[in-house]
Amino acid sequence: MPLCRFGLAALVSLALVVPAMADEAATPALLPFNSSAGMARLAHANGTADFPALANQFEPQSNRAFCGPTTAAIVLNAIHAGRGDAPHDRSRLRPDDEKYLPAGFDLTVARYTQESVIDKGPKTRAQVLGEPMTIAGKVVHDGGYQLRQLDALLRGHGLATRLVIASDAVSDAQIRADLADNLGRAGDYVIVNYRRDAVGQAGGAHISPLGAYDAASDSVLLMDVNPVSAGWVWMPLSRLIEGMRTRDIVEHRGYILVQGESATPVR
Repeated sequence: MPLCRFGLAALVSLALVVPAMADEAATPALLPFNSSAGMARLAHANGTADFPALANQFEPQSNRAFCGPTTAAIVLNAIHAGRGDAPHDRSRLRPDDEKYLPAGFDLTVARYTQESVIDKGPKTRAQVLGEPMTIAGKVVHDGGYQLRQLDALLRGHGLATRLVIASDAVSDAQIRADLADNLGRAGDYVIVNYRRDAVGQAGGAHISPLGAYDAASDSVLLMDVNPVSAGWVWMPLSRLIEGMRTRDIVEHRGYILVQGESATPVR
């Protein structure tokens, strides 16, 4: 079971290098983005407002527990693009990397990273990587992120969000309306938490952003942050809903609607 939760493409060009055999290996209902039909669907889809910003900031997760931090970093970078106000993360530099640079030259760039976003969330890096922690009075290994934990991380970075747990109290129609509305409007984003084995993929729990909605096929473009396990795919929305309705440690999975910092929170 993947570590996320213990469970393309830096840009569209990386999605295109996923092996062509993906078309044959994929579950029939999951249409690979890197296929001719997948690319054509994006061209004709009606809800593509978020895709350009997300694709421009896309990066794959660096380890199997970091699907949540990676997704958060992509969304934060999409929101902060062009502002120059993102943090400078020095954790990826080695001791000798700046040895030959001019005095005072900063080698880093203003960008949220998978490592830096964790600092403002409810879990330490060690807990994300599996250090036991207490949840509901029990000591458990809770590697990766539950959806509510990821929502707290995003809010810690000043974002306005609406968390939706896909319990029986939330109808399929409401979920469809939420996702289609968000993906048809630029500047806000959708993050989904689902189980791979419930949607026809190999693996366990996972988190990724959505890039588009196509009404004609009633499918969403899932921009998978783990291209080793799966590339970007068009997934029937009904199937994604099944994957989000699975149980995590304390509640069902679901999705987060993210707005920019200056936007009025959705209700």
